Formats: sequence, structure tokens, C-alpha cells
Amino acid sequence: MEKWMVMRKGAPFQEIAEKFHIHPVIARIIRNREIIGDDNIQTYLHGTITDLHDGMLMKDMDKAVDILLEKINEGKKIRIIGDYDIDGINATYILLEGLRRLGGEVDIDIPDRMKDGYGLNQTLIDNAFQAGVDTIITCDNGIAACEEIGYGKRLGMTIVVTDHHEVPYEENEEEKRYILPPADAVVDPKQQDCAYPFKELCGAAVAYKVIEALFEVSGKDIEDVDYLMENVAIATVGDVMDLVGENRIFVKQGLDMLKRTNNPGLKALIECTRVNVEQLSAYHIGFVIGPCLNASGRLDTAKRAIELLCAKNKREADILAGDLKALNDSRKDLTMQAVEEAITSIEETDLKNDRVLVVFLPNCHESLAGIVAGRIRERYYKPTFVITRAEEGLKGSGRSIEAYHMYEELNKCKHLLSKFGGHKLAAGISLEEKELAAFRILLNENAGLSEEDMIPKIAIDMQLPFSYIDETLVEQLELLEPFGKGNQKPVFVEKDLEVLHTRVMGKNQNVLKMQVRDVNGKIMDAVYFGNVAEFLAYFEQKRDAKAAFTYYPSVNEYQGRKSLQIVIQNYR
Repeated sequence: MEKWMVMRKGAPFQEIAEKFHIHPVIARIIRNREIIGDDNIQTYLHGTITDLHDGMLMKDMDKAVDILLEKINEGKKIRIIGDYDIDGINATYILLEGLRRLGGEVDIDIPDRMKDGYGLNQTLIDNAFQAGVDTIITCDNGIAACEEIGYGKRLGMTIVVTDHHEVPYEENEEEKRYILPPADAVVDPKQQDCAYPFKELCGAAVAYKVIEALFEVSGKDIEDVDYLMENVAIATVGDVMDLVGENRIFVKQGLDMLKRTNNPGLKALIECTRVNVEQLSAYHIGFVIGPCLNASGRLDTAKRAIELLCAKNKREADILAGDLKALNDSRKDLTMQAVEEAITSIEETDLKNDRVLVVFLPNCHESLAGIVAGRIRERYYKPTFVITRAEEGLKGSGRSIEAYHMYEELNKCKHLLSKFGGHKLAAGISLEEKELAAFRILLNENAGLSEEDMIPKIAIDMQLPFSYIDETLVEQLELLEPFGKGNQKPVFVEKDLEVLHTRVMGKNQNVLKMQVRDVNGKIMDAVYFGNVAEFLAYFEQKRDAKAAFTYYPSVNEYQGRKSLQIVIQNYR
């Protein structure tokens, strides 16, 4: 059972509504998102490209620009080294496209997930050196590659780091000592002494800022590279960055550009995944387009996704998009099998009694461990690690719940791990098989999770009677988009409802249409997407009981007719 919590944050809602010409309900939701003050509200509702900060405010941006322009002018070989996930892929493409347009002699390399693991390594640097590369520029990695960059410098190479990850540090009783790599320039807004006002950019956004600064200093029109914002939008959503501040502007603008993109590869991917381009949203990036790009780095090589983005004509793009969709379909099947195997191993053993789940799936493809851990975490609402066999020892990925700081808990077990990294809600680990049982025991001994901690929380914006719902409100809710992490879709609640006239629909019988009546007798069309059999069984047991639903209002269009409906999310 979830715990429902209605937010009760105060503000002069009527005054805000009048000042910004919005519905008081919208004013209340904005306050719930901690958007406070006229300037912040204005930017949140109507922010544009002109509200983005100047990339030259980033520490070392001037150095990076000088180095890269000099190398371009001298015709030196430049190699971009990115990463195999959606952020790294788009960051690599942005740098490649921008540097080529400035006349740079540039190519790319991306580590292989299985063979190389994450980020820069000595082999990638050796390969670049042997190919006569003069300058390496990293994207979405590099900030933690001190040894590797030191090695590249000893070979006489120029190295520019562009990244968005936390700067590694050593901690003593008095302070943290931050450890920067010995690169010629390090562009990462997370550096302590970086003056850039917005710290939460993804790797692709940092890469975009570099290209923008290069164009500006070269005297070229920066509007010529505006189209790369569509790649920033894909990376921002795909890398699950908070959709606040600049990220919100990038995604809003990028989605608009994506609807009329000239990139043959993205066009082909949108077509072959059957996304309605007019209704393209952050949801489609997160759950349809993004996973296809990510699948290349999971089951093959991320270079396939770069090839798609660089495709020059429709025929080439269609073939590559079809390949990526097929790879993602295969990834989905493998994921489903692994999830079922994980559920069986939990339900049929004493694992189900653990507060922290450590599930060993020896034959699961290691690139899927994180996705499987996420699905198991959702099902049981417990911190979950999925461990698989790798070329050397075991590898695993973890996904956490709000009350459990995964990285700090791993720190308490680090003597059992050969390698680990991550943050509060996700982590990656390597360990020897002989340590697996001890790892599970120690995690659970240290867990300290209460029953309360393991109840999912549903944050509700407000109780909204049906009489408030009209087309104007539904239209104004669109002002709050794009939705995602850090800017969740609003959740409304109404109670004392009667369920009337249920009808099961959909090819897989997973859509439930119904009508619901409130205490004032107002009847509203409603739809529920989820476990329909469970929903019907629940209300069969409580036949005469009144229901409470969390919901989101929408307009249903069918055969040219529009009608208001609510989309039910949770029920009790």
C-alpha cells in the first residue's frame, strides 16, 4: 500500500494567477515545485534560449576554446572520446558536428561497455597516439581520469576534458581535497571554483556550450548551431537530469526543434518507432527514442548510434534506425526474461525477507543489470542490486529508494568490493564471487531501514473537485511541460467517488474505460492503464465502498469529438 501525501505549501495563489494570467491551480502547482519569485516564475513559464547563461562563465572555457581553435587552424588531428550511453552519444555527436563545421580534422572513439568499461583508459589513449592524434577532447567523462590523462600528457598529447560528473575528492577531518585531472583545460560546471550559475547540465549540454563558445569567438553566427539543442534535449531527458533551470529550456526548445528536425537519422528513428511527431514529448525520448539509442551501447557498439545521427540520406538512416529498433526490441525481451528470473529467485528463497535485495543472475547480460534492478526496485520498493558474471569476477548495478543512500552504504562494504561508484539512488559494483554472500549479509545488517521507509510515497499536488476541470485548465497544464525528474507531472486527488460502467479495452486487455461520479453527482469519463484484472478484483471486493483516485485531467479526442476525461494513476 502506498502512503498518499497532499502538499500544503502556502503562497498568494490568486495574486500570482492574476499577475501571470494563469489559473490559480497552476499557481499552486508552481509553488509546489519550489518556483518562487517573479523572475523564476516568468522563466519557468516562458523561458527561451535568451535566458541561457553564457558558456564563457565556465572555468577553463576560455582555455579550451583557445586550444581547440589553434589546433583547428594548424590542421592537427583531434579525437573526441565519449561514452556509450545516451548522454555520451549525443555529446560526442555535438562536438563532432560543431568541430567539423569549424573545419577541424576530427574523428571519434567510444569505449566498449564490456571490454573497456566507462570512460578514458590507456588503450584508448594508445590507439589515438598510434593514429597520429594530437589532441583528445573528452565528453561525458574525463573528470575522474587522472592517471589516464597523466599518461596521455607524458606521450606529449594535448587533452581537453568536458564533463558534468562530480569532481573526485579525498576527505580528511578538516576538509575535502578535490582532485582534478592534469588536462590542458577542464570544463565541468561541478568544479568548486567554476562561476557558471547552473550546475546540473548533462554532458551533451556542456559539449553544446563548448561549440557555442567556439562559434562565438570565431565570429560565426551561434544560431547556426541552435539545431544541436535537439541532441541536448534527448541527452538531458535520457540521462534523467532534473528538468529545472537551463535543462527545462533546453528540453522545451529541443523538443520543438525535434518535431521538425532535418536530421535524417532522428527522422528515421521517430518514424520507425511510430511516434506521433506532433505530440512528441519528453515521455517519447525517455521511453521510446532514447532506449533505441542506448541499446546500441548495451548490446552492440554505441558507434552504431553515432552513425545514425551522422547519416546523410533517408535510405542509410532507415536501415540504421531499423537496426537500433531491432536491438532495443531484443533488449526488451532479454530484460523481461531477466526480470522474471529475478522475481522467481526472490519469491522462492529467503531473499524475499531481506530489506536490501541482492539478486544473482549469472547469465544476465551485464549491460541490463541496472534496468532489471530498477524494475525489481519498483515491484518490491526495496533497494536492489542485480549481480551478473563478467569476464573477470562479478559485476552489478544497484537502484535505490529515497530512504537509502546507496553510495554511502557501499562505502561501508568497500573491503568486499574490487570497484564501486555511484550516488544516492544508483550504483555500479565489481566483486569476486567468493565475496557475494558476505556482501548481501553486510548490506542487510547495516541497512537500518524501517517499515515506514519501505512504503512508497505518492506526492499529491492538491485535492481537485471535478467541477474545476475544464478545457482551459487542461490547456494551461501544458505550460508546466516538459515533465520528468525534478518537474513531475501534477498529481490530483478526489475522494468519495463511485465507479460506474467499466469496460476493458486494448489489444492486451490493459486499458479500463469507466465513468466515475462524485458526491455532487458530477459524472466524469475515466481511463486506467495498468493491471486491469487487479483493479477490477479490488473493487469487486469493496462493491459498495466509495473510492479515492489520484489522477491527471486530459482531453480525449475521438472521431473529431473532444471530451474531458481523467487518467487514473492510483486508487484506494
